Amino acid sequence: MNNPQIQFSDRQSEIDLYQLQELFNISAFWAQGRSIEDLSIAIANSDPVVSIWDGEQLIGFSRATSDGIYRATIWDVVIHPDYRGNGLGSKLVETVLSHPRMRVERVYLMTTHQQEFYEKIGFQPNTTTTMVLYNQSNLGSLPTAEIQLQESLGG
Repeated sequence: MNNPQIQFSDRQSEIDLYQLQELFNISAFWAQGRSIEDLSIAIANSDPVVSIWDGEQLIGFSRATSDGIYRATIWDVVIHPDYRGNGLGSKLVETVLSHPRMRVERVYLMTTHQQEFYEKIGFQPNTTTTMVLYNQSNLGSLPTAEIQLQESLGG
């Protein structure tokens, strides 16, 4: 794709949260309805954060989390529907992977329908490690157990 208007950025501060919310709503069934506040928190806790712009319009986004040595995970890879099929998605993922914080032993990602896309980039199917814990905030027993542990330790 040879459009001089299209720019990549790795600056978190440049993310327009309202444009990001709209991009998710029109491009990603798995990320619809995310609040501005929650998006802000996710971005603040992610590094790298990579965005793609056509002039002033946000047309692509991804972020990652990493411990800097062993494991990293790529999240929220999204390209605006009008810009798909031009290699921007691959370039987006490759840009995330090239960040110094992503030079780790293993990089993980979760995908629902795009396995072939990620296999072309070099990801391999991995059926042995995926587990999920839903609604961690509803685990009411944890704070109580923590308080009891502190009391038993004389805290």
